[in-house]
Amino acid sequence: MSRTVRVLFSSALLGAALPLAAQRPATRLADQRHPFGTLREQAAREQHWLETRMKTVLPALMRSHGIDMWIVPMREYAEDPVFSSLVSPTTFAARRRTIYVLFDKCAASGRTDPGDGSCVERVALGGSSQGGVWQAMRSTLAVQAPVGGQQAELWGDEQWKLLKRVVDERNPRVIGIDYSRTFAFSDGLTHGEYLGMTEALGDRWTARLKPAEELPLKFIASRVADEDAFYGQLMQLAWEFVGEMYSSKAIVPGKTRTSDLVWWWRQRANDLGLGTWFQPSIEVQRAGVSEDSLGADPVIQRGDVLHCDVGITALGLNTDTQHMAYVLKVGEKEAPAGLRQAFANGNALQDIVLAEVRPGRMGNEILAASLAQMKARGINGTVYSHPIGLHGHGAGPLIGLWDYQDGVPGRGDAKVIANMWYSIELQATTPVPEWKGQAVRMALEEDITIGTDGTPRWVHGQQKKLWLVK
Repeated sequence: MSRTVRVLFSSALLGAALPLAAQRPATRLADQRHPFGTLREQAAREQHWLETRMKTVLPALMRSHGIDMWIVPMREYAEDPVFSSLVSPTTFAARRRTIYVLFDKCAASGRTDPGDGSCVERVALGGSSQGGVWQAMRSTLAVQAPVGGQQAELWGDEQWKLLKRVVDERNPRVIGIDYSRTFAFSDGLTHGEYLGMTEALGDRWTARLKPAEELPLKFIASRVADEDAFYGQLMQLAWEFVGEMYSSKAIVPGKTRTSDLVWWWRQRANDLGLGTWFQPSIEVQRAGVSEDSLGADPVIQRGDVLHCDVGITALGLNTDTQHMAYVLKVGEKEAPAGLRQAFANGNALQDIVLAEVRPGRMGNEILAASLAQMKARGINGTVYSHPIGLHGHGAGPLIGLWDYQDGVPGRGDAKVIANMWYSIELQATTPVPEWKGQAVRMALEEDITIGTDGTPRWVHGQQKKLWLVK
């Protein structure tokens, strides 16, 4: 690969691609060869998202956390988790050593922010301009061999010298670095890079370093308006896939195994040029039979309850969906009433959690409030919801884990913010009379967006009844 990659994004292409991509097509997305446009059109849209986040999201975050300068150093294949939020869609890895420096000129000088993103200077040491988003600077100083027994500089140390010069010229009061014992998304500064940076900067600047725990966490989590528009389409496609999978197109009772559906999903996504961030899973519950005795890969039979956990990835964003289905017996037109009630209990728990999610609340607060209401309603369930977006298990507060129903120390203490996304993931277990009181688990997961106004909304609605496999 070329040492320097330069990508020119045509403004005409971007202007043409965005309005078309934002429109919901009249036909099913799953029936289109390129449901989200060509790769080039997708890249133009992602570039637009990057530019928007840099101009509208980043300055306010840096200022709210009192950080004048944010330094994010990394090496190829040891990228900081925030890397994918800082770079263009055509950049897949850091180059040699890349040091991203973001400096709030207005905050440092006391100037008023005009609100156009011009306050934050964006410098990439050792990287490219990312389509004009960054000011690229590079030192290619040749390192001399040891002379007179002196130790030669380590490869790449010339970039540290350049960083020292950049910092000297800007004189920041507070320098944020990505260090955290709680959040992986905020802990991208490796020990080796920390040692190289502090040695180069010296005591004066090292004394001004500050862990910027919430800055990368919130920057990764924050979404912009056109990402919301696209996410609606992505979730529409996920629902279309689920509808196909829970049908005679993919299931032949007495013949189809759960592993067949797992690979059906992977292949279906791949055929449209999409990916998935985890291996899908399909589970079976059957009257009179324990799940353990069904084995790891059971054949699907009439009368089974099916559960899927599936996701798709496109334009760097991820979905996470869990839907339930019932395989009709011969002569049946609907699932038994007991199964429908069990599913309704799952829906009720979803509604409870959705109503509790709002900006400013900690994940542990939301969990406690949701479980209290759940118990008051007589529902037996658990809640284990998580942020989603650029990562499947995304940046932000956890709302429980399946084995942490009393709260998640640290990771559940962060607060929900506006313009982030969540997967409302949970399960409700209900005895079913038609199954002689056997408990049936309805595990559901739907993605939501939290708007600028703080209101949580289902991205593509909510599964309101069991899918029926005829």
